[in-house]
Amino acid sequence: MRTLAEWLDYQQQIHTRGIDMGLDRVRAVWQRMGAPRPAPVVITVGGTNGKGSTIAFLEAMLRAGGMRVGTYTSPHILRYNERVRVDGVEADDMTLVAAFERIEAVRGLDSGQPVTLTYFEFGTLAALDVFARAGLEVALLEVGLGGRLDAVNIVDADCAVVVTVDLDHMEYLGPDRESIGREKAGIFRAGKPAIVGETDPPQSLLEHAQAIGAQVEVLGRDFGWEPQLDALRWWHRDPDQSRYVAREEEFGNQVLLTGELALEGAFQYHNAATAVAALHALGERVRWDVRALQKPHSITAAMPLLPGRLQHLASSPDLVVDVGHNPQAARELARWLDRHPVAGGTYAVFGALADKDIEAVVAALGERIQRWYLAGLADESPRGEAVARLAARVRAVLRDATLRECPDIPAALAAARAEASADDRIIAFGSFHVVGPVLREVARL
Repeated sequence: MRTLAEWLDYQQQIHTRGIDMGLDRVRAVWQRMGAPRPAPVVITVGGTNGKGSTIAFLEAMLRAGGMRVGTYTSPHILRYNERVRVDGVEADDMTLVAAFERIEAVRGLDSGQPVTLTYFEFGTLAALDVFARAGLEVALLEVGLGGRLDAVNIVDADCAVVVTVDLDHMEYLGPDRESIGREKAGIFRAGKPAIVGETDPPQSLLEHAQAIGAQVEVLGRDFGWEPQLDALRWWHRDPDQSRYVAREEEFGNQVLLTGELALEGAFQYHNAATAVAALHALGERVRWDVRALQKPHSITAAMPLLPGRLQHLASSPDLVVDVGHNPQAARELARWLDRHPVAGGTYAVFGALADKDIEAVVAALGERIQRWYLAGLADESPRGEAVARLAARVRAVLRDATLRECPDIPAALAAARAEASADDRIIAFGSFHVVGPVLREVARL
């Protein structure tokens, strides 16, 4: 029997391409498995940024309401098991291996022409299999890339969420927001809620939702947060858009959110409002408690730890990690840095995948970063940008930037810590492949 690590190595070898857009192959294997539906209620979450945070909010509120919830997310930071959770607990190795074996049994190896699956497609089918056997009430499925042709889209969602739409993966999704929006709108379904977490979404996304008859709701137009004296209130507009519906009239004190959200960043209020809108749209099919979003809060089901999202790891100097890896995420990080100044300077530990818009990421942060500690990610990912090339791309934007080239992320982190004073801040960002090594290094020290 293969171990989990052996299965993951095997999955990366059996398909010629790491990304192979299309549903025919993965759907064929899913149907051979009996087309397992992961739960009676399925919520699919797509978007350029904010998917993981929105799923964390959904999971917390649903579990606080007493529902049995499964979550499928990607990529992972430290362990593959992070991708599949049942009631807040990561699937163990044996559970995942058993699911992989069931998938392998129906791929058609004995026919001489087996259906090939990518690493992500294998993982998606395994999650669906695990969830179908777990007796869930709700399954939360994160789209990996795009939406229309993503493996997650073989399942018809009861509610589909597109959190944000921005420029990323353009070689697969198209050259502009309109093209990308159309791909992401592919997770919407006729007659089902389609929740949009953008105040200014691409017209293509809205047109597709209208064309198929989805029940579209847009942040800022149909729902949102509004401030109270010392709290926030979620609001929803009637379908005729003639008046606001105060949620406290419908659901008691769930509407009022006192204190702060459990996740850092002003953009998280958009994600939280979008998550609430999805649950509101599902009506009596789900039970939930909005107080699970608060920090601090007193209910049993706490917000799950979501590593790598403006996560504070150390002080003197401050050490913060963020998985942001595209221009939109970099702009949000820049706003967070502006709102949280430090007495000293801000130093960046930075690495990126070669196919990312590194120049736009660097431009978004600009002079906020006093020193850059750069590292290649070749050891972490075959798509990782080499450090010499990364330095050239950073310097193309910031000609006079102070750069230090390092062999890997631990070395970059060590160099930044050695040169930073207690009043400085170190922000490690640019990829999940940056955050993972930093978390491992901090745990080791």
